[in-house]
Amino acid sequence: MASRAKAADTRRPVPRLYLVTPEDPAGVGNALGQALEAAEFAAVLLRLPDDAESAQFKWLNAFRPGVQEKGVALLLDGNAALAVRAGADGAHLNGVEALRNALPRLKPDRIAGCGRLASRHDAMVAGELGADYVMFGEPDGAGCRPSLSAILERIEWWAELFELPCVGFAGALDEVEPLARAGADFIAVGDCVLSDTRGCAVAAAEAVRRVANAEVPA
Repeated sequence: MASRAKAADTRRPVPRLYLVTPEDPAGVGNALGQALEAAEFAAVLLRLPDDAESAQFKWLNAFRPGVQEKGVALLLDGNAALAVRAGADGAHLNGVEALRNALPRLKPDRIAGCGRLASRHDAMVAGELGADYVMFGEPDGAGCRPSLSAILERIEWWAELFELPCVGFAGALDEVEPLARAGADFIAVGDCVLSDTRGCAVAAAEAVRRVANAEVPA
């Protein structure tokens, strides 16, 4: 992690999109494929129910080709060991201790992301441990999120001081532009794209437009 101050004359590139699946993968395949056709995503975070590992392995193998063949990184939520065995590109870990425990399995060949960071201190520790990105604003286990203003404040603080990429989680398409303007390197979208009543392709294309419309800060 680059814990040094960000150079004043650098400019972050336009944020990229990061797609998060629902925990129940049944019926997601078609929507996921349509979203990946409609917009360019940097990564897909596959969330799976707490089933037997054999069932999780089956789901991961079902999704992996359609994601990776498009040049999109496939990350598995919470299970670094399974991510490695099944050929995923990495894992997203919830909290500093989960990250710490997973790093020996993931590094140096795979991505290790970290979310559920309750404080600035936790985010800095995750970066110092070797996370490839930190995520702010995702729902907790009960589906609760910080306020948008709190998420924006955290992203602005991080973007000003650190080089390590951060992901801002958009709970609705209306949040995409504010997160981009705050300095997020990636914008995570989930149900607001995959469950949009207009169709996920329409929603994914709208997310792209909203990113493009944002004034990305220096």
